[in-house]
Amino acid sequence: MRTPTRRSVLGAALAAAGTGLLAACSSDSMKGMDHSGMAGMNHGGASSPAAAPPAGFVTPDGPEVAAAEARRNPGPERKVALTATETTLDLGGRTVRSWAYGDRLPGQEIRAKAGETLAVSLANHLPQPTSLHWHGLALRNDMDGVPGLTQAAVKAGAAFDYRFALAHPGTYWLHPHSGVQQDRGLYAPLVVEDPQEPLRYDKEWVVVLDDWVDGVDGSTPDAVLAELARGMAGTDHSGHDMSNMPGMPGMPGMDMGGGSPSGPSSPGPSGPSRMLMGATSPLLGGDPGDVAYPFHLVNGRLATAPETFTAKPGDRVRIRLVNAGGDTAYRVALGGHELTVTHTDGFPVEQAATQALLLGMGERYDVLVTVKDGVFPLTALAEGKNASALAVLRTGGGAAPDASARPAELDGKLLTAAQLKADASVRLPARAPDRTIGLELTGGMAKADWGFNGRTYDPAQRYPVAAGERVRLEFRNSTSMWHPVHLHGHTFALGGDGPRKDTAVVLPGTTLAVDFDADNPGLWMVHCHNVYHAETGMMTVLGYQA
Repeated sequence: MRTPTRRSVLGAALAAAGTGLLAACSSDSMKGMDHSGMAGMNHGGASSPAAAPPAGFVTPDGPEVAAAEARRNPGPERKVALTATETTLDLGGRTVRSWAYGDRLPGQEIRAKAGETLAVSLANHLPQPTSLHWHGLALRNDMDGVPGLTQAAVKAGAAFDYRFALAHPGTYWLHPHSGVQQDRGLYAPLVVEDPQEPLRYDKEWVVVLDDWVDGVDGSTPDAVLAELARGMAGTDHSGHDMSNMPGMPGMPGMDMGGGSPSGPSSPGPSGPSRMLMGATSPLLGGDPGDVAYPFHLVNGRLATAPETFTAKPGDRVRIRLVNAGGDTAYRVALGGHELTVTHTDGFPVEQAATQALLLGMGERYDVLVTVKDGVFPLTALAEGKNASALAVLRTGGGAAPDASARPAELDGKLLTAAQLKADASVRLPARAPDRTIGLELTGGMAKADWGFNGRTYDPAQRYPVAAGERVRLEFRNSTSMWHPVHLHGHTFALGGDGPRKDTAVVLPGTTLAVDFDADNPGLWMVHCHNVYHAETGMMTVLGYQA
């Protein structure tokens, strides 16, 4: 069988975009759905054809995109092969069947240098189409990995070659943009090293945080999506004691080590209910999320079998923190230590000391820490969900901390992105916006009608921008939940001298204004990085005018 090339697959994507045809979507066909399938979907489960995309926008394979890539001066190639496959994963004494890149969780870390060209061959051995999105990178548009917008999904048994210049150093990661596949094991860190690295440190650790449901008591992310997509009105909780819901305080009948729950939440063909009820977080403005995950992981390991990082007392360590979760914010602290924040979302900030950090889904922070003598918990508290993940720092003798260790620093000084300032080297120059785009975050859990400006995702709808403009996005959250909003292909500034980021938390009842320079032509998604909010509609597109 002939394997499609990148060029033929992309050509098919653009042809499909030109016709605007979408397959009908039943409630069962939500499994593995790519984002092109969300257009026109109503919550009865049907999908109507989308209108043809409007003319007058730069296309992902347009000459403007090729010219922007040439200006990045692509350097020597760094070649990587990835295979997306069904596999068995060991979380540390608990095995699950899932999907991953190879047989690792997270996938093998990719390292390259700024100025190099990353050439990644993706082989799809999954039973569904998939894709690769390079979260946080300012890359060429036809490599952004959004099926139905910038490429066709990579079919089962096919392959796709991603190739693009790496313009900026930093901490990034990769994951599919196909349905809820990200909430399986399909993610990996991507570190773009700075050839002129100004920081000095003895060791470097990458710490990836994740909430886990796939393969536990029959659960899958697709079943979770189907449950949430019915909305609260379509879910009968009349027979459920909500204290028995996984992740709820007290949790009688629930073995957080992975045992089966008792009572009416007993597993069925698609697992127990995973809808989170009654939880709250003042830090997140109320409701912390929709999903009660049975496990929370650091680098793919349960807190009962944590990864151990070793160092010598006095070592200076750089920790790159990545939140790869689907629905969980993590409050992170290292027991007995202060953290010095150096970067957020890959870009340097004026260094600031803190005891704890809060990471929404998709966010990254780099910190420096001078390690003490002993054994210490690196704890990631699942904010508002009464659970945590754990890794261990060992520089000397002593017993390892318990899985439930909660260092005092978690309740100490906590920095948010709004308190940080961009390093002068990456500060966005002062300039009035040429265009302001208002994006109201709308919808709710009751009807699962998440969207922007009252509309669920339609790839044919684009908010126009023009090359060279300073663009302001005003996110107004009129919902009762927090949302980590993510912009593809760019970084934005939080305020005049605020940090450069690509993902930022918008709390309920607040407005967040961010500015970016329109310097990377194409069609770019803006979406909530709660994977279930995105898949039920909270996505839209910025389109560069041709």
